[in-house]
Amino acid sequence: MPDVRETDLYLPIKAFLEDQGYAVKSEVGSADVVAIRGAEPAVIVELKLGFSLALFHQCIDRLSITEDVYLAVQHQTGKRFAKAVKDNVKLARRLGIGLITIRLSDGLVQVHCDPGPYAPRKNKRRSDALLREFARRVGDPNDGGQTRAGLVTAYRQDALKLALYLYEVGACKGADAARATGVTNATRMMRDDHYGWFERVEKGVYGLKPDGAKAVSKAGNLLGR
Repeated sequence: MPDVRETDLYLPIKAFLEDQGYAVKSEVGSADVVAIRGAEPAVIVELKLGFSLALFHQCIDRLSITEDVYLAVQHQTGKRFAKAVKDNVKLARRLGIGLITIRLSDGLVQVHCDPGPYAPRKNKRRSDALLREFARRVGDPNDGGQTRAGLVTAYRQDALKLALYLYEVGACKGADAARATGVTNATRMMRDDHYGWFERVEKGVYGLKPDGAKAVSKAGNLLGR
């Protein structure tokens, strides 16, 4: 939709609130939209064409006036916007504010979350996985803030232990490699060959590919030594 302005969002949100019995006025004080219904606390809606940190800052500031604060943005098509809505709903809930999208093609107003206190449910599986990864990782081989590409995980460190062992002793049974390195799932790791380092020589016996030998030269650093 060409030449869309923030003011284009006002009439759909005004109609939406009026249908719920609110009296609605725009640009009252510092607020874009204010809605009043009887003796209830005021509802404030801040309008923007898209998500921004400034929009969240505005809404947080409005919480000093009323607890019922919403941010409203223009609805857009595509997976990127859908993901942005999902991510920003999480943030809005954390901050105790509501989030609305407005589809200008037909005036559809969708409330994705309402204002209010929010206590996220803890994910025990993810928490346990985090603690397991921390416990298994040798040393601290990564730089904080680096991208996921090239990240040294406990799994990669275990694979390097196996590669080092095969580099020193040659092809061997997975059970022998497991006992020597302490990597209990050695056979499965070499069979899966996630990094392209291992090759199956015969049933239950694995050797090292050229790429595995190259990885060994960096093993000291990657193992946190």
